[in-house]
Amino acid sequence: MIKRGDLIWLLALGTVTTFLIVPELHRIFIQATLAHPYVMGFVKFTLLASMGELLTIRLMTGIWQRPLGFAYKAIIWGVIGLSIVLMFGLFFDGVAGATEKGLLPGAPGVAGRLLQAFFTSTFLNLTFAPVFMAAHRISDTFIDLHAEGERPSVHQVIKIIDWPEFFLFVLGKTIPFFWIPVQTINFMLPAHYRIIVAAYLSIVLGIILAYARRK
Repeated sequence: MIKRGDLIWLLALGTVTTFLIVPELHRIFIQATLAHPYVMGFVKFTLLASMGELLTIRLMTGIWQRPLGFAYKAIIWGVIGLSIVLMFGLFFDGVAGATEKGLLPGAPGVAGRLLQAFFTSTFLNLTFAPVFMAAHRISDTFIDLHAEGERPSVHQVIKIIDWPEFFLFVLGKTIPFFWIPVQTINFMLPAHYRIIVAAYLSIVLGIILAYARRK
C-alpha cells in the first residue's frame, strides 16, 4: 500500500525530473551545469543520492526513516558528486588521448564513441570507484557510530566493516554487472547529462542493494 511518505518521495523525484523535461527549466539546468559544474555536481548528488539512501531503508524496513547522521551523509554524497565531476572529465578525456596515441583501439562513428564510453567506464570503475566506495563505507560507518554516541578511531571503524561483503558483492558484482554497463551508456550521452544520470543511477543501485540485503 502506498504511504504518504511514498508520495512525498515521488513528488520530490518528480520535481527534480521537471528540470530535464520542461524546456524552460531544461535550459536553466544546462546553463547552470556548464557554468558551475562543481556546484551542480554537489547539489545533484546531495539530493538524488540521499533520496536513494532513504529509498533503500524504505524497501528494507517498510517504513520511511532518516538514517543516523543523515545530514552528514548528505554532505558526503555532495562531496562524492564533486569528485565524480572531476573524475568523469579526467577519465573521458584521458581515454580519448590514449586512443589518439594508439594506446587504445578506436573506430569511426558510433563504434568509436561506444569504445570510448566502454573504456572510460571500465577504467573508472576498476580504479577510482573501489577507492571512493571504500572511503564512503568508512565515512558512513564512522557517522553511524558517532551518532550512537561512540568516539571511534579509524582503526576501529575499519575493523567493524564487513569487508568480505564489500569485496564479494559491492566490488565483485555491482561493478562488472551494473556500473560498467550502465556507465558505458551514460558516457554515450552529452557531457552535461552524465552527472545527473549518475546521480539517478545511485537510486537504482539503492533498489538493487535493498533487494540483495533482504534476500
